[in-house]
Amino acid sequence: MMGKWLAGLMMPIMLATLPASSNFQLNSYGFGAGGAANSSSTNYRANGLTGEVAGSATSTNYKAGTGENYLKQAQVPTVALANNASWYNKLLLTIGPGTNPSDAKFAVAISSDNFTTTQYVKNDFTVSNTLAFADYQTYAAWGSGSGVFVRGLIPSTVYTVKAKAFHGSFTESAYGPTATAATVEPQMTFDIDVAPTDISTSPPYKVAFGDLLAGSVIDATDKIWVSFDTNAESGGTIYASGQNAGLHSTTTTYTIASQTGDISTLAEGFGIQGQSATQASGGPFSLLSPYNGSGQNVGVTDAVIRSVFKAPAPVSAARGSLELKAKTKVSTASASDYTEVLTVIAAGSF
Repeated sequence: MMGKWLAGLMMPIMLATLPASSNFQLNSYGFGAGGAANSSSTNYRANGLTGEVAGSATSTNYKAGTGENYLKQAQVPTVALANNASWYNKLLLTIGPGTNPSDAKFAVAISSDNFTTTQYVKNDFTVSNTLAFADYQTYAAWGSGSGVFVRGLIPSTVYTVKAKAFHGSFTESAYGPTATAATVEPQMTFDIDVAPTDISTSPPYKVAFGDLLAGSVIDATDKIWVSFDTNAESGGTIYASGQNAGLHSTTTTYTIASQTGDISTLAEGFGIQGQSATQASGGPFSLLSPYNGSGQNVGVTDAVIRSVFKAPAPVSAARGSLELKAKTKVSTASASDYTEVLTVIAAGSF
């Protein structure tokens, strides 16, 4: 009798239930790329990062890097750029270090065309086309909260900067947000007035003595007033010189010679004495020897161009005055045409 054999293939069946509760459910045991940028359920949504996600979460304006390497990266720094005092060749750069540790280092990129081309701030705070590892400096080296001056810039130019941070191996951040400031043109203004008091006058400028009494020091009726402003890096100087080296009479061919010193003790003489020197800010604006004397002490005016006032740094609304003094002796030739031509020059130290 023929028997019937039933052959079959037995397959193991594995059943699994995903961990769940009334509010949460783990949708997958798989790790995939290592996590998810967004996790959600019917009632909750986690917009943070869970696990180690490949890639990054992005939007139009922001990007959130992910993974272990990203978490180890230095924090992106901020940066500020300013022109606080009409600078023509420098700008003040200040780095915001964020929460980076004190030994983190920062590098700064700079551009005059909004990063169509890029240059870098070197460790001496000048600008170069190359960036070396030595140009990465600590927050303290970048001047901490006081910042540093980036020098050697082009006048009347808009500059944009951005910074990045570095701390340990494989931790360099991306560049942070940008900041912008502009240099200005080199500037200097200079004006002369002639009057007994501090008022504005117009040329031609003429200072009169009246009669010179023999043996007496006579002051001119008017003072010479100078106004000076400059943004020059090293300030500026006011100079003076005399054409005749004293008061000269053409009709008598005699000259009351210009002197340096106390002309009250001399038989005769002529010179300049500074009376005042002030400024609104900067400088300071001051008189120089021998024009800063008192009493009847004067400084010489001759063919040599001599420094009278000086400001060692940029100065605003500087104002100074000079007084002319003369003395004659009994034997001085009498004439009404004693004259000196004074030249006053201003120069900025840019």
